[in-house]
Amino acid sequence: MPAPERIPSRSLTAAEQLTLLTKGELTVLGRIREASNAVLYCTVAYGDESVECVYKPVAGERPLWDFPDGTLAQREVAAYEVSLATGWDLVPPTVLRDGPHGEGMVQLWIDPVEPAEQEAGLLALVEGEEPGEGWKAIGFAEVDEGRTALLVHADDERLRRLAVLDAVINNGDRKGGHLLPAPGGRLYGIDHGVTFNAADKLRTLLWGWAGEPLTAEAVGALKGLAEALRPGEPLAVRLGGLITSVELDAVRSRVAALLAAGVHPSPSGEWPAIPWPPV
Repeated sequence: MPAPERIPSRSLTAAEQLTLLTKGELTVLGRIREASNAVLYCTVAYGDESVECVYKPVAGERPLWDFPDGTLAQREVAAYEVSLATGWDLVPPTVLRDGPHGEGMVQLWIDPVEPAEQEAGLLALVEGEEPGEGWKAIGFAEVDEGRTALLVHADDERLRRLAVLDAVINNGDRKGGHLLPAPGGRLYGIDHGVTFNAADKLRTLLWGWAGEPLTAEAVGALKGLAEALRPGEPLAVRLGGLITSVELDAVRSRVAALLAAGVHPSPSGEWPAIPWPPV
């Protein structure tokens, strides 16, 4: 569902966005039907400001056997908190609050840049067995009966940061449709309800750097995150209200493991490593 054509009165700071999302009046405009859980397209207004947002009420969540504790909405907010702590801001501002259908996650709506307006694509299907310069191989996909093509993603530093974030939060569903290129060259990741499981659940399209050394930037972000996750630190306290203590310890362990290995993780081989459908 496209956002209405409305030009904000001014650009809001991150703090103002969070205040608006937290305290503003939610008005439901419609439902995004493609989603597996209830996803409502809304406006949120506070004072003289209003923005579009997504509201995912807990009441609209389908139970998942492997996520018996907490809610998907809480995990979405936890993913935002961790993203913010890395300094990369890869997840749109997200809060947990009450709404017209009860408690839920409210996230700033991002209008993605149209493909024709992007400098380069993020995903592609190519002929042959090698990805070519500027691309990383994901795997082969059947495009026609009896014919396959190589699915690739861009060798893009924004995607690489997102791959590190996904490894930290143990994202079990990083699809192509969850990548939102935004104006100004920004890239956001959305739909983080299936995250933070204590067991290894990483399923993603961003395997192109598997086994490659982490960048110096990623190592720095992970070291900062390790400090912020220490018991009693503000981030650890906030996450403690969103995920279980076992899951929080697992986040700490994943950060420590990434720093010790110094490389991007590889598929475990114990289950399908790529989500289906991939987009």
